[in-house]
Amino acid sequence: MVDTILGKKIGMTQVFNDQGEIVPVSVIEAGPCIVTQLKSVESDGYVAVQVGFGEIRPSLVNEPKKGHFNKAGVEPLRHIREIRTDDTSDYKLGDAITCEIFKPGQRVKVTGTSKGKGFAGVVKRFHFHGGDMGHGSMIHRKPQSGGATDAARTFKGTRKPGQMGNKQVTVRGLRIVRVDPIKNILLIEGAIPGSDGGLITIQRLKQR
Repeated sequence: MVDTILGKKIGMTQVFNDQGEIVPVSVIEAGPCIVTQLKSVESDGYVAVQVGFGEIRPSLVNEPKKGHFNKAGVEPLRHIREIRTDDTSDYKLGDAITCEIFKPGQRVKVTGTSKGKGFAGVVKRFHFHGGDMGHGSMIHRKPQSGGATDAARTFKGTRKPGQMGNKQVTVRGLRIVRVDPIKNILLIEGAIPGSDGGLITIQRLKQR
C-alpha cells in the first residue's frame, strides 16, 4: 500500500487535545492524489505509483503532458511525483489516494522547500562572528580569509555569501493530530518547511 501523499501547506493554527492542552499544528490540504501511471519491474526496472496533485488550467499544460494525462484518462494536474512501493496491484489508473491512508497519532516525515531568503552574507547565512565594529576596521561583516591561498581554487563546501534558503528540507517524527477526509485536511503537530501554498510530501514512518 502507498504510504505517501502530496499536499499543500495552508498555514498554522492551534487546537486542544483530549487533555485540554493547546497543540500548535500545521494545516495541510492533503490530496486527493490521482494515479496517472503504474510502473513495474518489467517495463521500468522498478515498482512505483505515479500520482498527480493540484488543479491547473488545461491551457498551461504542454502537449507531451496532455498526452500523458489523456492516456491515463484523467484531467490535467499541476504536480506529478512518483511514490515507491512494493506492490501496485491495489491501484489502477484514475484512482484517488486520499488522506485516509493516515490515522491520528501516526508519525510522519514531511518534505518541502524552505523559504527563500535571497542573497545573504556569511553573518546571516552561517552565523559568523564578524569583525571589529570600530570605525577603522573596514571588515565588519566580511568573511575575511578564504582558506589556503596556494591552491588557486575555492574548496568545495567553503562557507561564503550566497543564496539562503529555497532548499529541500525534511522534518522527521512529526505526529498527526487530526484527519478530515471530507475536507482533505491533515493537522500535523509542529511546524513544517516552506511557505503557505507550497508543495509538500507527507510519508508515514514505519513503526519500530
